[in-house]
Amino acid sequence: QVQLVEYGGGLVQPGGSLRLSCQASGFTFSTYTMGWYRQAPEKERELVALIGSGGSTYYADSVKGRFTISRDNAKNTVYLQMKSVKPEDTAAYYCNTQDSTTIYWGQGTQVTVSS
Repeated sequence: QVQLVEYGGGLVQPGGSLRLSCQASGFTFSTYTMGWYRQAPEKERELVALIGSGGSTYYADSVKGRFTISRDNAKNTVYLQMKSVKPEDTAAYYCNTQDSTTIYWGQGTQVTVSS
């Protein structure tokens, strides 16, 4: 079965950097679009970034130029490199993929940006 496990969250100071990882299993990782979403307290879950099977990327305007999504198909892992983080980046970050019938989520990893 599909499993997505996120790693790398934590406390980071404003202006700092953090890298999130998502280890995937149970499907042919290299052929799937992968995404990162986030959800702040009392807010709806929102798309942060996507990476297609061919490496094409999409970013939300709020993170463009600061965050980079990448993938390593040999390791079945998708990454989110976060730089110049801001307090408003504080949220639970979720890894995502979907097939024709089901949307899959990881358990999430908390990122807190605070001094």
